[in-house]
Amino acid sequence: MKKTLLTLFLVGFSIVAFSQASVGIGIKGGANFANTNVAGTESITAFHGGAYGLVKLASIGIQPEILFSKQGASSDFGNVDLSYVNIPVMLKFYLPLGLNLQAGPQIGILTDAVSQDVDVKDAYKNSDLSAAFGAGWDAPFGLQFTARYVIGFSDINDLAGATEEVKNRTFQLSIGYTLFKLGN
Repeated sequence: MKKTLLTLFLVGFSIVAFSQASVGIGIKGGANFANTNVAGTESITAFHGGAYGLVKLASIGIQPEILFSKQGASSDFGNVDLSYVNIPVMLKFYLPLGLNLQAGPQIGILTDAVSQDVDVKDAYKNSDLSAAFGAGWDAPFGLQFTARYVIGFSDINDLAGATEEVKNRTFQLSIGYTLFKLGN
């Protein structure tokens, strides 16, 4: 009898939980305003784009993404253009009307580094660990609007004998569209 009641409770809980859950897959892209923490550098304007998945249960969502992201900085010596494949995993806290606050870790994999048409990838580490936080609006018709700040924790400088730490800093504005959605 106890096993039957426990089974009924678990089945009922699952039905209630999954009736409030939704799963979606979409695409997103937007502008990057990227810089580093190095004094004397200025931000560059670039872009990011890719795909996301969203699992939402009531007022909490988890949104893993895979994004191609152009980052870097500008200085008196020229631009440094860094290309990353970034994988953020955002925890979204939903407020009324689809507004949300976001925070989560991000790992970046360096794919290319160029300064004044010269390959400088050997001067940078292959990965970048960051934290991302921001706010967004998930519109009822499938659009997502996001403003996010990504602060690098990793020193990406890989020059032998270098003493100055170089860390990425990126402000992102994004528009996304949910292509496929199951649930509420």
